[in-house]
This record gives sequence, C-alpha cells and structure tokens, in this order.
Amino acid sequence: MIDIQILRDNPKQVAEKSAQKGYPIDADKILSLDSKRKELLSEIEVLRAQRNEIAGRMKGGRPSDQDIAEGKRVKEDLALIEDALKPIDQELTELLKKVPNMPFDDVPVGSSEEENVVVKTWGDKPHFDFEPKSHWAIAEARGLIDKDRAAKIAGSRFAYIKGPLVQLQFAIMQWVVDTLGNESVLQQLITENNLNVSAKPFTPILPPAMIRTDAYDAMDRLEPSDDRYKVGADEDDLWLQGSAEHTLGSMYWNETLPETQLPIRYVGYLTSFRREAGTYGKDTEGILRMHQFDKLEMEVFSTAETGLDEHKLLVAIQEYLVQQLGLPYELLQKCTFDIGKPNARGIDINIWMPGQNKYRETHTADYMTDYQSRRLQTRVKRASGVTELMHTNDATAFALGRIMIAIIENFQTADGHIIIPLVLQKYLGGKEVL
Repeated sequence: MIDIQILRDNPKQVAEKSAQKGYPIDADKILSLDSKRKELLSEIEVLRAQRNEIAGRMKGGRPSDQDIAEGKRVKEDLALIEDALKPIDQELTELLKKVPNMPFDDVPVGSSEEENVVVKTWGDKPHFDFEPKSHWAIAEARGLIDKDRAAKIAGSRFAYIKGPLVQLQFAIMQWVVDTLGNESVLQQLITENNLNVSAKPFTPILPPAMIRTDAYDAMDRLEPSDDRYKVGADEDDLWLQGSAEHTLGSMYWNETLPETQLPIRYVGYLTSFRREAGTYGKDTEGILRMHQFDKLEMEVFSTAETGLDEHKLLVAIQEYLVQQLGLPYELLQKCTFDIGKPNARGIDINIWMPGQNKYRETHTADYMTDYQSRRLQTRVKRASGVTELMHTNDATAFALGRIMIAIIENFQTADGHIIIPLVLQKYLGGKEVL
C-alpha cells in the first residue's frame, strides 16, 4: 500500500503515475475520505480525553449525578463517532489498496510490454550447421517429456519430466544454491557494480506451497485471482501460491526485526501453480507455459537505504548465472504498464531460444520499496531505536523449466543430444553430454 502522505502531498502526480501503470484512481475521493477520517479521529481524541477526565474525578469517591450524566453522554457520543468512522476507514483502505506503487523516475512510460526498453544484450547467438529444433521436438523424441500421459491424468499444460532432464534440473538447483551461498561471488558482483551492500550469503529455504487469503492480499499478489488456484472448501481459506516469493515475502507478516538481522536474503525452491488465464492456444507445445512449474526465487528484506542496491545486486546475480551457463540474452527495463502494481522498478531477462528464433522471458526482478511491507506491517527496528518499514525485493534465480528449454535449444547437437554447460558438469558426475 502506498504511503498516504505521498498522495496528500502530490495528488495529481500520483493520479498521473497510477494511470501510467494502468490503475486509474479517484484521488479527490480518497483525500475527501482522508479528511473526514482525520476530523472524526480528532473528535474521538477529544471525547476520550473528556472520558479520562471524568473517570479521574470519579476515583476514590461517590460520583456526582452530573459526572454520571456527563460520562454517559460522552460514552454515547464516542460510540456514535466510532461507528461513523468504521465505514469510512473501510472505504478509505479499499481505495488506497487500489493505488499502485509509484514507479521510479527511470522507469520508461509505456502502455504495453512492447514499450519495454532493451538496455543491454550479451552473448553471441549460436550458429548451427543444421536446422535447430525446438526443445519440445528434441525432448519428445528422446522421451524426456511426456505431456500426453500428463494430460490424461491432469489435463493440458502439465507434463511428466523424465530421466536425464530431471538430473539436469537437480544439477541446476544445487549449483544455484552453492553460488548464492558463496560470499566471494557476491562480493565480486557488489564490487563490479559499485553497490553499497553486504556480501551476506543467501539462505536456502523451502517455503509453504499454500497461503491464506489475508496474507496473499497483503502481499498484493492475489490478483488477478482468476489466475490462482483456490484450494479445498471456503473454510480452508487457502490458495496455491503462484511463485515462491508469495510465501517468502509474507514470512515476517506483523513482525518487527532488529536492524542487525538485515539484509535477510533467501533463495527459495517451490513448485508453483498458475491457471495461465487468458493464454488459451498460446505456447501449447513443450513446457514453456505450464500450470505447474518449479522455480528458484530470491527474496530480500532490507532497509530503505539499501533497497535499490539490493535490487541491482539481484539483477547482477541473474546476469552472472545466465552468463556462467553461456546463454545469450537481452536485459530489459520494464515500462510503467508492465512492471506490476506493487513494483517501483522492474527488470526482465529474455534468453535467446534458437528453436523458436526469438528471445523469451526467463527472469524478472521486482523492487517494491515499502509498498508490500506497509500492508504486511513488516518492520525493522533501527540501531537508533526508530522503527521503520522494511523494503522488499524479489527476483527469479531460475524458472527451472524455462532455463532447461534455453539449455536444450542453445546446446543441441545434430543427433538430438544436449551439451551440458561446463559449470553444471561436476553436478552430473562429470558428464559432458545429456
């Protein structure tokens, strides 16, 4: 949720930037409700002071008839005003929840993802002396993916992943955990990018796969709810998360942590679920767009001062991981339309897929500032004794299906085998070809 003081100070700018993100708001209505709320709170404060004064006079003796009558009047007036405040509080909160986070000044203004800006390309696209195949053609021919039997059991957009491809996924997972736990690697990236953050390693974590409605809503990741899976009966009040950061970012809900614990850095592994609503007929072959997929996700909790540098570190980590695999990619700065409602800034990495003859999105990095932590009430107690809202970041380490697609298509051989990237070979017993 946005800090309402920002709206009070700059209503026109907030309305303009909200519209740029595709979330039109009624700033005048919000401020009118805010003003009425402040008036009622002021009246409540006066009445509570009167109540305390009357109670003080009534201590230690027989209350006068006048004190009793006045106490009754104050109690009734207080109840009336508190009742009047409740619907205003509720409506104001609901309207504030619709206000997106404000994009940073360097975020390009755009009305579609086509207006995302490519800020960097890395690596040479591979050249083959044969017609490169899609990952699906290679994997199906070798029995590495079975979607037909999965469709029989679970429906479309599910798959059985088999044999060497499973081993490749486990190798990628272990390599990422080792890399993110390596302070030397993190310090190298911090130095190269001139960042003012610590080299504290990431802690691997297996978070819950389900999340309660109120926690999901507080994360501002529940919507669009038609892309989420509700689990069981209504009384269960549980959803399958759509990415590990949904249950990682809400981990310290209603908690205040000492500054000495920050930054908190997690790399979480989770099988995630999305309906892929609105994508009928799109990317139906292979495992690019699935209802069930595995991800390694990075989540960082930090102070306000280091939040942006933590975001830049996450992007540097993403680039490092992709470069170590030797995969050509483009780095995009996402425009206002595409960065997402809680985000102040967003970066994507799109890896070249020779079998599809195009770059495809594989990574995203989101910086939420204190937008999520305001609703979650996730706070940090500074060394000075001041309590503040934390800043949150999340970023893809790897969506395992998509990175395996990239490896299969970029390192395919004419006979349908796959050359294993050098950094992964030791995790596969020294094997060089899959």
